[in-house]
Amino acid sequence: MSPPSNDDWSTRHSVRATARRTAALVNALTARSRPDPGAIAGILLDHGEPGPLELTADDVAGMRAAAVRLREVFAAGHVDGAARALNELLREGTGPLRLSSHDGRSPWHPHLDSDDEAPWGEWFLASSCMALTVLLWDGQRPPGGLCSSPSCDSVFLTLGSGPERRYCSRRCATRERVAAHRRARAGSGSP
Repeated sequence: MSPPSNDDWSTRHSVRATARRTAALVNALTARSRPDPGAIAGILLDHGEPGPLELTADDVAGMRAAAVRLREVFAAGHVDGAARALNELLREGTGPLRLSSHDGRSPWHPHLDSDDEAPWGEWFLASSCMALTVLLWDGQRPPGGLCSSPSCDSVFLTLGSGPERRYCSRRCATRERVAAHRRARAGSGSP
């Protein structure tokens, strides 16, 4: 069987794309509301997983357990803590490195899960650990963080250069800047 075309496969499954999928799933799976299998399948499809996808409540529960553990990497705050969290996840939650083409349906790529039919939670943890590990290795800093806004509990990635990022989005940063400005004005007695 000839390998599939590499059209946009490598872009959809790059380390950065996998890390973006990880952050999106961690946020959705650890939100206060119970994750809906259809919504989680939608996130996977949006991030390049081939469809159709039908996830069960058990699939989502396994993915949620992985997301809770992955959140520790984002919460680490320092490269050493992120590395320790990733090392623990790699030791406890992944298998040996192997290459897969999913029986010729995709270009060859690395996997850390047990096999191509591994449960969703195992696959999510393993693929996320690999992407976050490469980002930490490449940047020598945590691959992401937790939003500093007290009203937000989202994780975010630190993929670019520049000053240390504190918020998951411009929206959260602006909301906190406006709130700080209002507190300062109220404290100074300005009309």
